Amino acid sequence: MDNKIKVLVVDDHDMVRMGLVTYLGVEEDMAVVGEACNGEEAITKAKETSPDVILMDLLMEKMNGIEATKVLAKTKAKIIVLTSYLDDEMLFPVMDAGAFSYLLKTSTADEIADAIRKAMNEEPTFQGQVTQKMFRHMREKPKHDELTKREREVLCLIGQGKTNKDISEELYIGIKTVKTHVSHILAKLELEDRTQAAIYANKHQLV
Repeated sequence: MDNKIKVLVVDDHDMVRMGLVTYLGVEEDMAVVGEACNGEEAITKAKETSPDVILMDLLMEKMNGIEATKVLAKTKAKIIVLTSYLDDEMLFPVMDAGAFSYLLKTSTADEIADAIRKAMNEEPTFQGQVTQKMFRHMREKPKHDELTKREREVLCLIGQGKTNKDISEELYIGIKTVKTHVSHILAKLELEDRTQAAIYANKHQLV
């Protein structure tokens, strides 16, 4: 047991859990240490068994997989989502909650086992459709997401028409520091000057 990957299976369908437990049970390097039919039970079982990997369904009663992932992501366990759903409303929230990999239930047993092993080597697994969605989402993310908290504050004040001196006084930082932040903002947002920065801030409702 000590050398085996400890897996917790979480799914609200008995037959799905049974199939996963049966298959993983014959893998020489894995051991199923528990089963759960909802998020609440998953949290309890995880405390009792300290799994290395959790196979997590998403739509479950009492507590869904996204809510459970927010809690369990704070543990050592790598959370591999195993679901039938590829909706943006499911994929991105659960990844933001701390899921490590995302698989669909169309995956073969070998693909699931392979994802478990890769997770132990810090290698996330995403199926083709999932990868495409994630890349598209990354391309669509606004550029200002790359700004630091302080840079966003400076951009907001630029959008309000504040001068470097005004920003310096309001944020209690030196004018040289303000100029550095402005330079970084223009570079990250690929803008030419403060006027464009002000327009950007208002366009994206950052003011």
